[in-house]
This record gives sequence, structure tokens and C-alpha cells, in this order.
Amino acid sequence: MAAALPVLAGESGLSRYLDEIRRFPMLEPQEEYILAKRWREHSDGDAAHRLVTSHLRLVAKIAMGYRGYGLPIGEVISEGNIGLMQAVKRFEPEKGFRLATYAMWWIRASIQEYILRSWSLVKMGTTANQKKLFFNLRKAKSQISALDEGDLKPHQVDTIATKLGVSQQEVVEMNRRLGGDASLNSPLREDGDGEWQDWLVDESASQESLLVEAEESDNRRTALAQALNVLNERERRIFEARRLSDEPMTLEDLSSEFGISRERVRQIEVRAFEKVQQAVRESVARVEAVPPRPLLTAGARA
Repeated sequence: MAAALPVLAGESGLSRYLDEIRRFPMLEPQEEYILAKRWREHSDGDAAHRLVTSHLRLVAKIAMGYRGYGLPIGEVISEGNIGLMQAVKRFEPEKGFRLATYAMWWIRASIQEYILRSWSLVKMGTTANQKKLFFNLRKAKSQISALDEGDLKPHQVDTIATKLGVSQQEVVEMNRRLGGDASLNSPLREDGDGEWQDWLVDESASQESLLVEAEESDNRRTALAQALNVLNERERRIFEARRLSDEPMTLEDLSSEFGISRERVRQIEVRAFEKVQQAVRESVARVEAVPPRPLLTAGARA
């Protein structure tokens, strides 16, 4: 997989990138099987490259579903491509299913991990319900045509809370966290008397406060990314499939995949969640135990 892949240069280059990846031919089942065997048995880089390039369209399709999180689409697609390469590396053609079926989970997991790294733990929340809302709220809103910015109507909150199995308060809070920026020229009332900008007060934090806040946010994002590494392969698969997926897998599906009982899957999920929580706490505690360096003042000597 050493050969270079097409590169997406920002939003402006999206159309050109999509045109480029459409040129790579799709593989017939037998051709895919032979290439996968060549890669697994002989580490054939050309075979791996063909497997990857033939599925770049799948990555782009999945990545487009995550555009609502406000992150650069080029980076989202790049992360999805990393997941695809991991899937190709681990793909076992003898099991009888297609690479696309196997790769979809790796692509989604890689993209979602990037999203989690890019949002502070404080902003996103850490409970299972908050993660479920984080990845499913926009879809739930679109299904009931609640796409306008601002607070949801009471009946919309009730519908979404019931559908996702969370509290109404959690729906309201996550909707506000994920809400887009409102125009400062928006009227305060329907009669158009006054705008939001008329009521703004400069409450800017000091430079030192902003630095501390930024460092803390970076620390928490790093802690979350590192925390996932404490899980073994099975724990991580179950944890991400149950807690981080936009469409969480059922205990039944995972029990069939691993050949264990549903209760055993549930136990592994709970244990993995506890391990991630503990790893995050320990990592944040280690970083926060180190006092931040003071800012140099105008009169300080170099």
C-alpha cells in the first residue's frame, strides 16, 4: 500500500477528487478474492493498492454523512481512507464476505475517532447517551423535518428522546451544543425591534485564561484518543460498535460475530467503557498535575 492515493485539497477540490477516484475500477468478487490472497500470503503491495483504490468511493460516500460536524471534509475522507487501509490489512477473504462489508465498520470507526479527537470532552460529553446523541441527533432531526437552527419544539424533543432512548433534557442540551452559529443581525423578536448584536457585551477572557483553556482542551482530546489504546482488539471492536457507531450494533449481532453469549458481550462492553473512563481520568490527571508555564510579560527577560 505504498503507492500514493489521490489527495483532496480542501472543499474546493472535492469535485476533482471524486472524479479521480471514479476512475479506479470496481472489482469482481473473484478478482477481489485473488488480490486479497496475494496481499495476505505474499505482502503484494500492488494488490493491496488495487483493493484500496477500488473502495475509495465507499469512503467518500460514508464521509459525506459526517459533514454536519463542521470538520474539513478533506480530513474526514483522509481518516476514512486510513480506516479502509486498516480493513484491507486485516481482511480475511476465506471467510466468504466482501471487503466492502468488512471495511464499512473500519471506515466509520476511523472517522468517528477523528471526530471525537476533534471535540473536547467537555463540549461533547462522555456518557453513552451523549455519544448516541452526538452521532444520531442530526439524522433524527432530519427524519422529522426539524432542520432549522435554534431550539427544538417540545413535541420534536419528545419524539427524538423517545426514538433514541434518552431524556428530553439531554436532547435539548446536545442540540444547543451542536447548533450552528446564529447571525448577529437576527432580530430579537418577530416585530424586528432590535438585533442580537445590540445586546452583546465584551466579556473577553484574558490572554492567559485563553491559553489555559486551549491547553486543557488539547489535553482532553489527547487523553481520549490515547484511552482507546488500553482496549484489546475485541474490546475495542465491541466498544466502538456499541458506543461510538452512528447505528449501534445489537448484542445479538456481536454475539454471533464473536461466538459468545449476549451477556458476555454486554460484560465486555461495560468493562471496556470503564477502562476507557479510567484511562481518560488518569491521563488528564497526569497532564493537569504539571503546572502551566507562565506567560512572559512585556518586561520579562528572555
